[in-house]
Amino acid sequence: MSVTTYVFGIVSALLVLVVVFELLRRRRVRERHALWWMVAGTLALLIAVFPHVLTGLAGLLGIAVPTNLGFFVCVVVLFLVSVQHSAELTILEEKSRTLAEHVALLDERVSRLDRAADRKASADDVGATGRGVTTSHPEGDATGHEPDEGLRTDEPTDRAGRS
Repeated sequence: MSVTTYVFGIVSALLVLVVVFELLRRRRVRERHALWWMVAGTLALLIAVFPHVLTGLAGLLGIAVPTNLGFFVCVVVLFLVSVQHSAELTILEEKSRTLAEHVALLDERVSRLDRAADRKASADDVGATGRGVTTSHPEGDATGHEPDEGLRTDEPTDRAGRS
């Protein structure tokens, strides 16, 4: 191995480690995500400083070209990163779906409460003046909600706004 290749390997491995640590310091990446990149950088630094370790491991495992072992280790590390991200993506998708359902239920409950409050205000106007004056429009109320003829305000509702 030439001196240039030796120095290039060490500098590249150190650059990977410095970049990962800097991303951690700036909180651009979390520790659990940086773990595999730190492992890869550390392995690359060890192999760059002690290149005979790769040659010895390749001979021990029966791999004719030591570089092939290096590529295999890189593929394994990238596979593990991919599996970790897939698992976290699955968890985040489930949380996102649950939150969207919860928001939809809350929106429905707010709409029902708005309509009930508008009806109560209309009934209070009729009772106070003795005339049939209403404050709602036939197209819907001021919030853009359509009138709901079948809504009973005396029905008990659960926390999700369902009757």
